[in-house]
Amino acid sequence: MRLPIYQLDAFTARRFAGNPAAVIPLQNFLPNAMLQAIAAENDLSETAYLVKEGAGYNLRWFTPVCEVPLCGHGTLASAAVVLDRLEPARDEVQFHTASGVLTVKRSADGLVMDLPASQVERVELVAGVAEALGAQPLEVWVNDRFTLVLLADAARVRALTPKMEAVAGLDPHGVIVTAPGDAGLDFVSRFFAPAMGVDEDPVTGSAHCVLAPFWAGRLGRTVLRAHQASRRGGDLTCRLVADRVELVGQCVFYMEGTVEV
Repeated sequence: MRLPIYQLDAFTARRFAGNPAAVIPLQNFLPNAMLQAIAAENDLSETAYLVKEGAGYNLRWFTPVCEVPLCGHGTLASAAVVLDRLEPARDEVQFHTASGVLTVKRSADGLVMDLPASQVERVELVAGVAEALGAQPLEVWVNDRFTLVLLADAARVRALTPKMEAVAGLDPHGVIVTAPGDAGLDFVSRFFAPAMGVDEDPVTGSAHCVLAPFWAGRLGRTVLRAHQASRRGGDLTCRLVADRVELVGQCVFYMEGTVEV
């Protein structure tokens, strides 16, 4: 069986930056073991699978080792495939996902993605965080999906060289490290999820569902400029709208072809 596949760089306007994602449109979802095997073979932080249903699409996301309940860059890449390749006459697409209905629209600045906001609660400094990250946190915040670590400045975030085995022991989902921005940015961040098969994710939309309300509360405004300071790097505009986060980003197509399974 041959399946179409697209690979895109998300949250960037230039190729070889941002976060790569594979997008595979399907007639029906294949068995989970096959979806996982394809994602492992692709060896990208995310492979997204699309199945048309009515006017929208069912959407699922897989890392090389597991399925996840929400993936921002995989959603952005999926929207680019629908709006630029599959149905170019459209200006908007709705995805039915494990995190509810996610809408992506064209705009003058790129694609606007509507995602659920996620709050975190402050906790006492967690043992092992400084040792795992190689930097002293100012604060630690958590929810049921992420641990958020606040550092003093952007330079410390950019310079991190974490011990991935130790980071995997901190949180089974992912560790967000953030600090106030530099160079005209409101905040910077990096994201590590070695327990999910992704040591460092280049640009993480789902993490910004936490970061946008976190920094909006601290800075007193609802429109924020963000940079994820991975090696590839990625730029996002975040807008907090009630209990939703709008992320504005661009995608660049890198590869189109077929896979055989």
